[in-house]
Amino acid sequence: MNKPAGGAALQIKHTICDICNPMTHCGIDAHIRDGRVVKVEGTPGNPHSMGRLCVKGAASRQYIYNSERLLTPMRQSGERGSGGFEALSWDKALDLAGERLKDIAAKYGPESVAFFVGYPKWMRPFVKRLAHSFGSPNFLTESSTCSTAVSLAHWLNYGSFAGPDIPNAKCLLAWSANPFYSNAPAAGKLMAARQRGLKIIEVGPMLTPMTKHADIHLRMRPGTSGALALALANVIISEDLYDHEFVARWTVGFPEYKTYAAQFGLERAAGITGVAPELIQAAARLYAQTKPAAILTGAGATVQHTNGLQNTRALSSLIGLCGNYDQKGGNVVTPHSFLEASGGIVTREAEFSQPKAWDQMAPRVGLADFPLWCQAKPQAHALALADQIIKGEPYPIKAVVGFGLNFRMWPGSDHMARALGELDYFVNVDLFHTDTTRMADMVLPACSSFERSELKILPGNFAIYTKPVIEPLGESRSDADIACDLAKRICPEDELLSSGHRACLEWMLEPSALSLEELEKHPKGMVAKPDRPMEFKKYEKQGFKTPSGKMEFYSEQLARTGQEPLPHFKEPELSPVSRPDLAKDFPLILTTGARLPMYLHSRTYRVPWLRRLRPDPMVDINPADARERNIAKEQWVTLSTPKASVRVRANLTKSVPPGVVSLYHGNSQADANLLIEHSYRDPVSGFPGFKSLICQVAIDPGEDKQS
Repeated sequence: MNKPAGGAALQIKHTICDICNPMTHCGIDAHIRDGRVVKVEGTPGNPHSMGRLCVKGAASRQYIYNSERLLTPMRQSGERGSGGFEALSWDKALDLAGERLKDIAAKYGPESVAFFVGYPKWMRPFVKRLAHSFGSPNFLTESSTCSTAVSLAHWLNYGSFAGPDIPNAKCLLAWSANPFYSNAPAAGKLMAARQRGLKIIEVGPMLTPMTKHADIHLRMRPGTSGALALALANVIISEDLYDHEFVARWTVGFPEYKTYAAQFGLERAAGITGVAPELIQAAARLYAQTKPAAILTGAGATVQHTNGLQNTRALSSLIGLCGNYDQKGGNVVTPHSFLEASGGIVTREAEFSQPKAWDQMAPRVGLADFPLWCQAKPQAHALALADQIIKGEPYPIKAVVGFGLNFRMWPGSDHMARALGELDYFVNVDLFHTDTTRMADMVLPACSSFERSELKILPGNFAIYTKPVIEPLGESRSDADIACDLAKRICPEDELLSSGHRACLEWMLEPSALSLEELEKHPKGMVAKPDRPMEFKKYEKQGFKTPSGKMEFYSEQLARTGQEPLPHFKEPELSPVSRPDLAKDFPLILTTGARLPMYLHSRTYRVPWLRRLRPDPMVDINPADARERNIAKEQWVTLSTPKASVRVRANLTKSVPPGVVSLYHGNSQADANLLIEHSYRDPVSGFPGFKSLICQVAIDPGEDKQS
């Protein structure tokens, strides 16, 4: 503890940053004076983040003490969307919300109330239990657009997801993944592996920080991952580089898969993807001949296409083809632990969050449209929510309780905004006053990770239970406390949830060797002794969790639902190839949502330090395409799709190839998701085609007046 002359004592307290997703929460040393955070640093010795903070975490003070923070519960004082709010006490706000929700459930059934969690994700188990205890099957999350379609592809092929074992791999096929911007701790571990001799094949249309470290870069056209993966498979099979024993003993559908992959010869694949034949061949040989090898995919880049599920099935098939499934140094199946983390610590999170069986509740939102997704994922499908609100079929959705709900997450974000406007009642919990909270009937203020307790279990069995390092700002509260207190009003029979956050965590941790009391002795976190040892090739004992009990190149589950059973390649619905008629007016390919180091969706645009790094919305365009359109650096341009247009500045960069432009998402000044029809989705996963559609860029008509 330091105390400068005449000044207050300086304390250093330990917590975590929760701005990013659950797998990238980093340790923070918060310097506190007079009850305020005056400085943040990474926690030395944290085995996950190694004392580092990314630019987002380094800006934590401006995130916490932001002028847009919500500080008191509020309800609309006029018509919804008018902007008028009045402050309420917590008891009054929760009582009013609880009464409205119970009234709606009594009239239309509890399934007419949907519960949604966006960012951060840490309160998911509590909100899911709240929904089901209330009687609603409709717990939905932002994972309806992120990451779960990747695991769905693995589930169809193998019965479970298998992640890359990078520390033990000798070759990494990094497919549209950019951990330098999306997962800084993982990037550090990747570079350590590179120094040990890891070979890297990077796949993706963008130039990223990983590109300079890659041995081979396959710079494909957006939306053609499936064709490229099938071409790699064709080389591996035709040159007899595949794992004969694994394929013979543990797969079904290989003859059909082999015949189909043979259609993607090097020249045809080059014509589809834009990747040179010799690079495809070299990459196939490097991946197949370097043992063990792992595949790393981004959370959304391979699946956010209208053909994304099958594209991802095609590339994940390479794991089994080369015998790298559940192998040390390959792609490994690790059991779920807590909050999307996997490892050796056993918890009862799944039992806690699902107090009722699905057959005890009404059918979930999205079950009819995306049955396989709902079968694989214990959630309702958020991308079907807007349609059901508007159409009222198969039953009405009359109320939504959101935790971090942002309508700009949805493709055709104007469609979702319209749906929210048609609700009878809308409650939203958030840190900040946003365009979405302004649409709510009741707004409840959440606090940051600096102002509450949270349990985190991360890879490597690293666990931490934080304590608040400052008092909550204003009357803001922990999301979990809000869910538990709302439970007392709408489902008081759930005694566990009503007993509070800590009691729920202790219940979930009961099967493990961990306890909150022990974790509190280690405020920086601790590496816990695992409850279960790490095993490889588990399929040799228990088979695969697929209908056949084996890896399925040919999926019977897809066949039964009328979908292509092989990892079939189909052009994106809107591409210069599939729609040459539209491409006359929209000749460029638009991809949206590629990571920037300072932004995480919409959350950090409001942070001044980070906003200054890119103060205006910008579209990345190759200099060759800019010259063709007489577009100068940072000139205001109009970016148009067949649906809509936005006004942005031109960022001339070779990070995007000629013919492709990239727009970051989440900026209300230029909402990327306005440019996409709400129905532009993959037919199996329901995921939106954020990463491949067609567009045009032209000098904005008002540029001279407004630049």
